[in-house]
Amino acid sequence: AICGRGCKYGECLGPNRCKCFPGFTGKSCNQDLNECGLKPRPCEHRCMNTHGSYRCYCLNGYMLMSDGTCASSRTCAMVNCQYGCEEVKGELQCLCPSSGLQLGPNRKTCVDIDECSTGKAVCPYNRRCVNTFGSYYCKCQLGYELRYINGRYDCVDKNECVTNTHRCNQHADCLNTEGSFTCKCKQGYRGSGFDCA
Repeated sequence: AICGRGCKYGECLGPNRCKCFPGFTGKSCNQDLNECGLKPRPCEHRCMNTHGSYRCYCLNGYMLMSDGTCASSRTCAMVNCQYGCEEVKGELQCLCPSSGLQLGPNRKTCVDIDECSTGKAVCPYNRRCVNTFGSYYCKCQLGYELRYINGRYDCVDKNECVTNTHRCNQHADCLNTEGSFTCKCKQGYRGSGFDCA
């Protein structure tokens, strides 16, 4: 199956027909699906869309339960947390709806953790980390594209020479390299390969 535009977060099923991974949409699966806008809504109170997923949190005065529902808590209302709270050993603690968020200095609001710069992100060797609010995702390194091969997704070298996405001069040959390409002027021409005379 060949999908001309590719399937960014999905797999190619047939000629230009993508099947998107959960949390993504669009003809080439390149758009994040906003689960918070679905009906029925996935969260009881409030919903925060994330890249490829979503998080639930509760209105002030409610506690987020382990199953994602919200339970009333009069004591929680007094703490004034941004995303609800929970009781731990008789003490109230504000919650953040994602492990990619942490309580800020006031211990009531949540701030983003940049997993990419703190080293908390784990991406395979041929992928780079992209931080999002409350999370991160791994994207193929430049010069690589996501493909479904032998039952799994992997970043494989993009052959710029075959896909004609190189910038070689018309009087130069394109030579594919791992993650990139080089240009060499044809016989009788001199130059960098990008410029040949």
